[in-house]
Amino acid sequence: MSQEFRHILRIVDKDVDGTLKVPYAISKVKGISLSLANAILKKAEVNPEKRAGFLTEAEVDKIEEIIKEPTKFGLPNWLLNRRKDQETGKDMHLISADLVLRTKMDIEQMKEIKSWRGYRHAYGLKVRGQRTKTTGRSGKALGVKKKAIMRPPSEEGK
Repeated sequence: MSQEFRHILRIVDKDVDGTLKVPYAISKVKGISLSLANAILKKAEVNPEKRAGFLTEAEVDKIEEIIKEPTKFGLPNWLLNRRKDQETGKDMHLISADLVLRTKMDIEQMKEIKSWRGYRHAYGLKVRGQRTKTTGRSGKALGVKKKAIMRPPSEEGK
Protein backbone atom coordinates (compact mmCIF):
# COMPACT_ATOMS: atom_id res chain seq x y z
CA MET A 1 0.00 0.00 0.00
CA SER A 2 2.99 2.31 0.40
CA GLN A 3 3.35 4.48 -2.66
CA GLU A 4 5.84 7.10 -3.71
CA PHE A 5 4.81 10.73 -3.18
CA ARG A 6 4.56 12.88 -6.33
CA HIS A 7 5.08 16.62 -5.89
CA ILE A 8 3.50 17.50 -9.23
CA LEU A 9 0.47 15.61 -10.49
CA ARG A 10 -1.13 15.79 -13.95
CA ILE A 11 -4.94 15.96 -13.82
CA VAL A 12 -6.89 16.79 -17.01
CA ASP A 13 -3.88 18.45 -18.74
CA LYS A 14 -3.12 20.64 -15.73
CA ASP A 15 -0.14 20.37 -13.39
CA VAL A 16 -1.38 20.24 -9.81
CA ASP A 17 0.54 20.62 -6.55
CA GLY A 18 0.81 17.22 -4.84
CA THR A 19 1.10 18.69 -1.35
CA LEU A 20 -2.51 19.98 -1.41
CA LYS A 21 -5.44 17.92 -0.17
CA VAL A 22 -7.25 16.27 -3.06
CA PRO A 23 -10.35 18.53 -3.27
CA TYR A 24 -8.19 21.68 -3.31
CA ALA A 25 -5.84 20.16 -5.88
CA ILE A 26 -8.73 19.24 -8.20
CA SER A 27 -10.25 22.71 -7.82
CA LYS A 28 -7.07 24.21 -9.32
CA VAL A 29 -8.32 22.96 -12.72
CA LYS A 30 -10.20 25.82 -14.43
CA GLY A 31 -13.94 25.17 -14.35
CA ILE A 32 -13.99 22.97 -11.23
CA SER A 33 -15.27 24.48 -7.99
CA LEU A 34 -14.61 23.12 -4.53
CA SER A 35 -18.15 21.74 -4.20
CA LEU A 36 -17.86 19.96 -7.57
CA ALA A 37 -14.45 18.61 -6.53
CA ASN A 38 -15.96 17.15 -3.34
CA ALA A 39 -18.81 15.57 -5.32
CA ILE A 40 -16.32 14.05 -7.78
CA LEU A 41 -14.28 12.56 -4.93
CA LYS A 42 -17.41 11.08 -3.37
CA LYS A 43 -18.33 9.38 -6.68
CA ALA A 44 -14.74 8.20 -7.19
CA GLU A 45 -14.65 6.90 -3.60
CA VAL A 46 -11.44 8.77 -2.77
CA ASN A 47 -10.70 10.06 0.74
CA PRO A 48 -10.85 13.89 0.62
CA GLU A 49 -8.36 14.16 3.50
CA LYS A 50 -5.69 12.44 1.39
CA ARG A 51 -2.88 14.49 -0.18
CA ALA A 52 -2.94 14.63 -3.97
CA GLY A 53 0.63 13.33 -4.22
CA PHE A 54 -0.44 9.99 -2.74
CA LEU A 55 -3.17 9.29 -5.33
CA THR A 56 -2.69 6.12 -7.36
CA GLU A 57 -2.88 6.12 -11.16
CA ALA A 58 -6.21 4.25 -10.99
CA GLU A 59 -7.68 6.92 -8.71
CA VAL A 60 -6.43 9.72 -10.98
CA ASP A 61 -7.93 7.98 -14.03
CA LYS A 62 -11.29 7.56 -12.25
CA ILE A 63 -11.29 11.25 -11.22
CA GLU A 64 -10.47 12.37 -14.79
CA GLU A 65 -13.24 10.17 -16.19
CA ILE A 66 -15.79 11.73 -13.83
CA ILE A 67 -14.54 15.26 -14.60
CA LYS A 68 -14.97 14.72 -18.35
CA GLU A 69 -18.56 13.42 -18.08
CA PRO A 70 -20.09 14.29 -14.69
CA THR A 71 -23.73 13.67 -15.73
CA LYS A 72 -22.89 10.09 -16.73
CA PHE A 73 -21.94 9.40 -13.10
CA GLY A 74 -25.09 10.90 -11.62
CA LEU A 75 -23.81 14.27 -10.45
CA PRO A 76 -26.66 16.81 -10.15
CA ASN A 77 -27.16 19.34 -12.96
CA TRP A 78 -26.87 22.33 -10.64
CA LEU A 79 -23.16 21.57 -10.19
CA LEU A 80 -22.49 21.97 -13.93
CA ASN A 81 -21.23 25.25 -15.36
CA ARG A 82 -23.11 25.23 -18.69
CA ARG A 83 -26.72 24.17 -18.39
CA LYS A 84 -29.04 24.25 -21.39
CA ASP A 85 -26.38 25.09 -23.95
CA GLN A 86 -27.73 27.43 -26.66
CA GLU A 87 -26.51 25.24 -29.53
CA THR A 88 -27.32 21.75 -28.27
CA GLY A 89 -29.81 22.36 -25.45
CA LYS A 90 -27.96 19.85 -23.24
CA ASP A 91 -26.44 20.25 -19.80
CA MET A 92 -22.64 20.27 -20.11
CA HIS A 93 -19.62 20.91 -17.97
CA LEU A 94 -16.67 22.68 -19.60
CA ILE A 95 -13.13 22.76 -18.24
CA SER A 96 -9.87 24.58 -19.00
CA ALA A 97 -9.44 25.86 -22.58
CA ASP A 98 -12.95 24.80 -23.67
CA LEU A 99 -14.45 27.02 -20.96
CA VAL A 100 -12.37 30.05 -21.96
CA LEU A 101 -13.13 29.59 -25.67
CA ARG A 102 -16.88 29.17 -25.11
CA THR A 103 -17.00 32.27 -22.87
CA LYS A 104 -15.27 34.34 -25.57
CA MET A 105 -17.70 32.99 -28.17
CA ASP A 106 -20.68 33.94 -25.98
CA ILE A 107 -19.37 37.49 -25.54
CA GLU A 108 -18.78 37.82 -29.29
CA GLN A 109 -22.34 36.62 -29.94
CA MET A 110 -23.72 39.23 -27.50
CA LYS A 111 -21.71 41.95 -29.28
CA GLU A 112 -22.91 40.71 -32.69
CA ILE A 113 -26.61 40.86 -31.80
CA LYS A 114 -25.98 44.21 -30.11
CA SER A 115 -27.53 43.26 -26.79
CA TRP A 116 -27.03 45.55 -23.80
CA ARG A 117 -24.50 43.18 -22.24
CA GLY A 118 -22.68 43.01 -25.56
CA TYR A 119 -22.55 46.81 -25.72
CA ARG A 120 -21.11 46.98 -22.19
CA HIS A 121 -18.50 44.32 -23.04
CA ALA A 122 -17.56 46.10 -26.27
CA TYR A 123 -16.96 49.44 -24.53
CA GLY A 124 -15.12 47.93 -21.57
CA LEU A 125 -17.75 48.98 -19.04
CA LYS A 126 -19.14 47.03 -16.09
CA VAL A 127 -21.68 44.47 -17.22
CA ARG A 128 -23.52 43.35 -14.10
CA GLY A 129 -25.13 46.56 -12.89
CA GLN A 130 -22.31 47.93 -10.75
CA ARG A 131 -21.71 51.62 -10.18
CA THR A 132 -19.39 53.34 -12.63
CA LYS A 133 -19.39 56.97 -11.49
CA THR A 134 -16.86 56.51 -8.71
CA THR A 135 -15.49 52.99 -9.01
CA GLY A 136 -13.68 51.24 -11.81
CA ARG A 137 -12.06 54.44 -13.07
CA SER A 138 -8.65 53.04 -13.96
CA GLY A 139 -7.02 54.51 -17.04
CA LYS A 140 -8.93 57.78 -16.90
CA ALA A 141 -8.04 61.15 -15.30
CA LEU A 142 -8.44 61.00 -11.55
CA GLY A 143 -8.96 63.86 -9.14
CA VAL A 144 -8.01 67.48 -9.65
CA LYS A 145 -4.66 68.64 -10.99
CA LYS A 146 -2.72 70.92 -8.61
CA LYS A 147 -1.56 74.33 -9.78
CA ALA A 148 2.13 74.83 -10.37
CA ILE A 149 3.88 76.84 -7.66
CA MET A 150 4.76 80.33 -8.95
CA ARG A 151 8.35 81.30 -8.33
CA PRO A 152 9.71 84.81 -8.59
CA PRO A 153 11.94 85.43 -11.59
CA SER A 154 15.57 84.75 -10.77
CA GLU A 155 17.87 87.69 -10.31
CA GLU A 156 20.74 86.05 -12.16
CA GLY A 157 19.55 87.40 -15.52
CA LYS A 158 20.21 91.09 -14.59
